Amino acid sequence: MALSKPNLLTHLKTLTRSPHLPPPSLLSLRLLSFATPEDAAADRRRRKRRLRIEPPLNSLRQQPQQPRPSPTNPNAPKLPEHASVLTGKRLELHNNILKLIRVNDLEEAALLTRHSIYSNCKPSIFTCNSVMAAQLRQSRYSDLLSLHRFITQAGVAGNVVTHNLLINAYLDCRKTDTALENYKLLVNEAPFNPSPTTYRILVRGLVDNDRIEKGVELKDEMLEKGFEADKVVYATLMWGFAKKGDADGVFGLYEELKGKVGEDFVGGGVYGSLMRGYFLKGMESEAMGCYRECAGEGSKVKMDAVAYNYVLDALSKNGKFDEALRLFDRMLGEHSPPKTLTVNLGSYNVIVDGYCAEGKFGNAIEVFKSMGEKRCAPDTLSYNNLIMQLCKNGMLAEAEELYRGMAEKGVSPDEFTFVLLMDTCFEENRPDDAAGYFKTMVEAKLRPNLGVYSRCVEGLVKVGKVDEAKSFFDLMVGKLRMDDASYKFIMKSLFDIGKPDEVLAIVGSMLRDDPSDFTTELQEFAKEELGKLGREDEVVKLMEDIEREKAEAIAAAAEAAEKAKASARAAVSSLIPSKLFGNKGLDEDSSANTENAEATPENGELQVGKEEDVLAQVGDIGSGNSDSTEAIVGNGEVQVGKEENALDQVGDIGSGYADSTEAMKADDVIEAEVVSDSKIGAA
Repeated sequence: MALSKPNLLTHLKTLTRSPHLPPPSLLSLRLLSFATPEDAAADRRRRKRRLRIEPPLNSLRQQPQQPRPSPTNPNAPKLPEHASVLTGKRLELHNNILKLIRVNDLEEAALLTRHSIYSNCKPSIFTCNSVMAAQLRQSRYSDLLSLHRFITQAGVAGNVVTHNLLINAYLDCRKTDTALENYKLLVNEAPFNPSPTTYRILVRGLVDNDRIEKGVELKDEMLEKGFEADKVVYATLMWGFAKKGDADGVFGLYEELKGKVGEDFVGGGVYGSLMRGYFLKGMESEAMGCYRECAGEGSKVKMDAVAYNYVLDALSKNGKFDEALRLFDRMLGEHSPPKTLTVNLGSYNVIVDGYCAEGKFGNAIEVFKSMGEKRCAPDTLSYNNLIMQLCKNGMLAEAEELYRGMAEKGVSPDEFTFVLLMDTCFEENRPDDAAGYFKTMVEAKLRPNLGVYSRCVEGLVKVGKVDEAKSFFDLMVGKLRMDDASYKFIMKSLFDIGKPDEVLAIVGSMLRDDPSDFTTELQEFAKEELGKLGREDEVVKLMEDIEREKAEAIAAAAEAAEKAKASARAAVSSLIPSKLFGNKGLDEDSSANTENAEATPENGELQVGKEEDVLAQVGDIGSGNSDSTEAIVGNGEVQVGKEENALDQVGDIGSGYADSTEAMKADDVIEAEVVSDSKIGAA
């Protein structure tokens, strides 16, 4: 039976008084206030609209203020980017640059990286590291240093890999002190710590540069910083002591490592150094026992390509080359990239050196050319190593064949490659070919140092080709900082063939370019040689003529500047009055009207007298390049000030900027020459 609305309300009140039933919810009461569900839905829509227009009061309450982060230190080192930034366009740019690296177009890869720095798609530090690593693999140290300096100035924060690449480059260039300075910079100022790879690179470079004591200090520093005892670092130091013939140092490091990690965990790389220690002590049986323990059948020692290479070298350099060949064949059979890597470029280099030591150069060339079968690619250092062995043993033709094959493998020769071929050509009485290699080196934008240039010129002069030597002197005099010995040599050669006029031309070029190059010693030398021909006064006369030429040039420049000032003053005098008086031109009536016009200056008003005075004032104002271009106008008052001091200051600033620019260029040349010197110093 249905209840009427009054009876229903009475029934609900009774229910609310009952202690056994829960009170009805507000939702049920509000639903009962509408006649139909459509009315309830309409009311909900009205409330939603009201909330959109008038937000609830709790949203208007003032939220507690969060503490503002303290401003960062502007001098703090910038943190490098995370790998997560390689997305979208930046990942696409990264992959494009990697494609250029894979096809060995490093110039285009570096150029694209530079051009993208200030674009909307800035390369990440990972992209820059990829380019610099490729340059390091091909020994392009000057390009690497230039790119690193560019990205640093552009604000790209480097990471630990960037520092490792830079340190590696300096160590390869035999700049160990510079490498150690960069390591200290990494430790003291970088917002991250060095990695174990940093210490491996440093210790290997120090051992290669005969500074093993410093390598031991770095090993101790690594342990003090909380790093674990690194087996690669110990193996490298043990190898360095073995190269020096210090067997006690080898065994001392082995006992230290064994005490830290245990005998079963010393690693395969340590065994090769330990074998060399046994060979040094004449303990051949112990050395071969160590070999069977690490590389014999059923050995439980984990060996990788680097560990095998230590063992290969220990065998090949101690009368066990046949055993080394058997081990190399087994390594080739086990090599199955990418799962198992037992052979790398170093393995082939060891076997090539072993064949060369045995006098089997044909086998060495055959093994060298078979690298591609195991996905190994030779680099510039590998080519230089074999070319040097062939050149030392009178096999220049085979060395030149290898040189011509470098382009097919995508490997670029460096200065050392050309120096080897050039020196051997001189020894084989082929001066024209030697000069051709030197010219090719310069045309390839490589930078031979002064010693290489001197050897080339001396070799040409020795066979009577003084004119060719003079052509190389003219080519390199603007690229190298010649010393007195170089100038004396070329001058003496020209005097010997009766060409004193060319010597005087060299002296004149020195005096015009940089008079400081023509030292007192060179003056005495030139006067002495010319005195033998009765022309000793020509040097003094030439110096006086050049000084007079310079003075005349300065006077002509000053005269031209004065003419330019006068021309500018006349042009401004004809233009400025029309602008001041608001007329497009001055006709004859205007001059008549302004002849007797005078105004009493009040509150800084401009006095206008006769037109000649006005034009004189305007001329002073308008002569911006001469006397008084600075006009200060305030409250109608025109103050004319002189500009001579300002022009002098501007000139000083401009010349200072030019000097600084030239200094920066000179620094680039010096840096490149230092790198070149270190690369080809062994030649």
